[in-house]
This record gives sequence, C-alpha cells and structure tokens, in this order.
Amino acid sequence: KLPFEEQLNSTRHFMRELNRLGVTSVIDAGGGFQNYPQDYEVVTALNRDGLSTVRLAANLFTQRANQELDDFSAWVKGVKAGQGDDMFRINGAGEMLVYSAADFEDFLEPRPELPARMEPDLSAVLRLLAKERWPFRLHATYDETITRALDVFEAVDREVPLAGMHWFIDHAETISPRNIDRIRALGGGIAIQHRMAYQGERFIARYGKAKAEQSPPVKRMLAAGVPLGAGTDATRVASYNPFVSLYWLITGKTVGGTTLYTEANRLDRMDALRLWTAGSAWFSSEQGRKGALVPGQLADLAVLSADYFSIPDEDIKRLESVLTLVGGKAVHAAAEFAALAPPALPVLPAWSPVAKFGGYGAPLAMSGCECSLF
Repeated sequence: KLPFEEQLNSTRHFMRELNRLGVTSVIDAGGGFQNYPQDYEVVTALNRDGLSTVRLAANLFTQRANQELDDFSAWVKGVKAGQGDDMFRINGAGEMLVYSAADFEDFLEPRPELPARMEPDLSAVLRLLAKERWPFRLHATYDETITRALDVFEAVDREVPLAGMHWFIDHAETISPRNIDRIRALGGGIAIQHRMAYQGERFIARYGKAKAEQSPPVKRMLAAGVPLGAGTDATRVASYNPFVSLYWLITGKTVGGTTLYTEANRLDRMDALRLWTAGSAWFSSEQGRKGALVPGQLADLAVLSADYFSIPDEDIKRLESVLTLVGGKAVHAAAEFAALAPPALPVLPAWSPVAKFGGYGAPLAMSGCECSLF
C-alpha cells in the first residue's frame, strides 16, 4: 500500500486522466477491500482541500461475507444517504449487497448457480435499506439472478415500498422483457456497461450469436421507459474510456471488431450520449442538477477533439477532450486551449508507470514502452 501522500498523488493523476477523456462525474460501485470510512480518506481529503477534479457519488459495498447485514446496519446508523456535497457524496448501498446473490461476468465459465440462502440473505439487507430509505444497486449479470432478486424486491415492496428510492440493477446482460417490466413497476432502473465490448466473442462462443444480439437489450429497455444509464464498469472488467462505450452502443461492435447487434439493438449517437449524461444523473439522484447544458445545472462540460456527431464510427473511440470544465473551472486543457491547463502534477512514487504512460490510447512514442497498445 502506498504512503498516504502518494495515494493522494495517484488519485489526482487518475482524475486528470478521466478529465482528459471528458469525464466530470463518476458513480463508484464500490469493491472488495474498499471499506468505509477508512478507505475513503484519500477522496475525502482531496475534496476537503479543493483538489478533486471529478465529482464522485460513492456506493458502499459490503466487505464481509455472512456479515453483510452487520456492515449495512453500522453504515445506516452513521451515514445518511446523500451525505456530502456536489463533489463527493454517499450514493447508497451496493453493488454488492450480499455475497450469496453475486453472479459474475466471466463468459468463459458457465453461469453460476447461486445458493438457496440468497433470498433470506438479500431480504434481510433489503428490508433494512428500504426502511432507512437508502438507495441501492445490485450486481446481476444473468436473468436467472435478476428473477430471484426481483422476487425478493417485490416481497419487501409489499411491506416497505421501494418507489422513489432510486434503486437499480447493474449490468443485466441477459435480462428478459418480463423482468424489465418488473423493474419498471417497482420504480427501479437499469445501469448498463460495455462489458460485452470486451467479452462479446466469449459470450457468442458459449451462448450463441442470437442470444448475443439482445445482450443487453438496450433498445427494449429504452422502449419500456425504465430509467436507463450507461457507464463502463471500469477498471477491472472494462476500460474507463467513455468513448469506447459510446462506440459499442452506436456500432454494436466489440473492440475486436465483431458485430454483436443488428440495427434493432443499436442506438443513434444522441440517444447513446443521453444515456451517458442526463440518463445517468438519475442513478445518483441528481437528475435536473447535471447531465445537460442548461441554466441552473452544474457548470461541467467537455469540448471534444472532433465532432462526435459527424466523424466516422471508427473515430469515436479515439475522441478525447481538449477542454474539460468542472464547476466552471478548467481541469484539463490541450490544443488551442492549452494555456488554460492546470499546472502539471509530479509523479509519485518516481517508479510509477504514470511517468511513462501517456494515458489511454497514447501512441507508443508518447508512452515510451515497447508493448503493443490495443
């Protein structure tokens, strides 16, 4: 583990890399070894000192199998959902609510059969979150997982209504039309990510091309009117580059060039962009506060290196920002806006690859490495 000062430095570098790609806000789904509050001291300090350049809404992810209810019971007593400010706030619970309800996204492997204890485990945590009005998200790749989870959600909803809680299912690659409708009826949403852009070929090999054409069924979700947002699931499962995700939504292709989707499940450029902006604001309960360039919303924007709406499809994944503003302040600037760029940061520790790596998609001459970049 890096010393605290080096953690601060590396986090600032990653925020600036996101700013270079036009990112001004993220919703963090948590993860293993990310316990609150101790593992959030870095982002708390950066926000306190006015050094954050990416708005962060953080979900709290249970850390202890078989003790999930204890984790969330402690958190709801000490933390209010929404606690914080426009730069760093607690968004709710998840994406791991209980370990017994967790499937995975490795399509090299068969779909996991989740244990019988999933339902009672999930029910106990969900009742607590519903009573405390804590928004939540649940990782669920497969329709079979979603079906069982929604059975629990519907039972809890009969006791403590879930409407208005901004809860949602994450990923949902193989969700059925019936379960989309069940989510909508309960007032939930669906957050999709471009994992299929990286694993589409593996999915086809296991489940077939016909199944892949509707995994996830993005157009059907939009038609159903369920709240829908798009993201990346970075950094372990997919790239943090939003333009690779937009390319996937628009072309229906993997990064390897395989066509997954027909026109029936591809989005036009405006609809894809809306999922990434106004659509995703719902998932941090910030609709009307961010996601559009209109008076009264946060002064966050990115000026791109080329016209997103007119460039060839293949050039979308090569876009980056030449000017990124957060709260009206330039957090990244290049090309004709270079004079507005914030001062360069030192790289700590000195051996960090950041000193050589030019960022996502950097040419070899810039990165200084001898590997091939995908």
